[in-house]
Amino acid sequence: MTRPLRLALLQYPVERPSSIADWGKKLDRWLAEARAQGAELAVLPEYASVELGAALVGKAPAEEAEELAAMVAAADGILAEMRAAARRHGLWLQPGTLAMRIGENIVNRAPLIDPEGRLAFQDKHAMTRFEAERWGVSPGAAPSVFDTPWGRIGISVCYDSEFPEHVRRQVEAGAWLVLVPSCTDTLHGFHRIRIAAQARALENQCFVAICATVGEAPWSAALDVNRGLAGVYGPVDRGFAADGVVIEGTLDAAQWVYAELDPARIDTVRREGAVFNHRDWPQQRFGEAVPARFA
Repeated sequence: MTRPLRLALLQYPVERPSSIADWGKKLDRWLAEARAQGAELAVLPEYASVELGAALVGKAPAEEAEELAAMVAAADGILAEMRAAARRHGLWLQPGTLAMRIGENIVNRAPLIDPEGRLAFQDKHAMTRFEAERWGVSPGAAPSVFDTPWGRIGISVCYDSEFPEHVRRQVEAGAWLVLVPSCTDTLHGFHRIRIAAQARALENQCFVAICATVGEAPWSAALDVNRGLAGVYGPVDRGFAADGVVIEGTLDAAQWVYAELDPARIDTVRREGAVFNHRDWPQQRFGEAVPARFA
């Protein structure tokens, strides 16, 4: 039997930590607040720890290639801080993403860490132009799902959420909640993620949760400007808000956004909803579009 989840999503303020240890103290402060509010699973945005780049390079602003190389070299140390924080606060933690070297490639990886410090990864698969053309980040592994005390969940990193099949594969594998850690430097980028999350929640009759970096960081090549908010979206159907919005934070503000999410609500809407998007997906085989003939 699964149970409801107290989810915490961080609108992460980009700052300028002086070291990995200093960054770990920042993480501790935010997680202590979430734990005090009863959070069980805390989520940070994509590339949140990249604010460390300039300090690791010893130069501000760092060049793009220098910043990436420094973050990759420090990935194990940063990941150790993340795991230690999850243990200290007794939280499940999705701490955003890390650029990590896998073989000859650099991959953007999203860890999910349990309260004992054990972890598994979801790799980002679809690369943005910045990642592909300027950072040289490569696509990672296929979609995964994670078994948790609240049932199976998925992670679809930022741009991946804009491709329906990525989330669909996770839902087909049993995910009732998909986490979307993101990092967007314009409102256009943020709204692409927001709209994609709402669409994925509608078509799969599931919950989709987003969170973003916020603030300006002129010392960072990758995190110079950050726009967005955290939010949770659900099915647009009976028992949910008319627009599917469960909760949203204040745009560009540093804050936690909390939501109580019950997987039983997803089971109910899939069984008793006005429509059956989740059930009917496999039945839709439209074939190739062809030009219509006017008579």
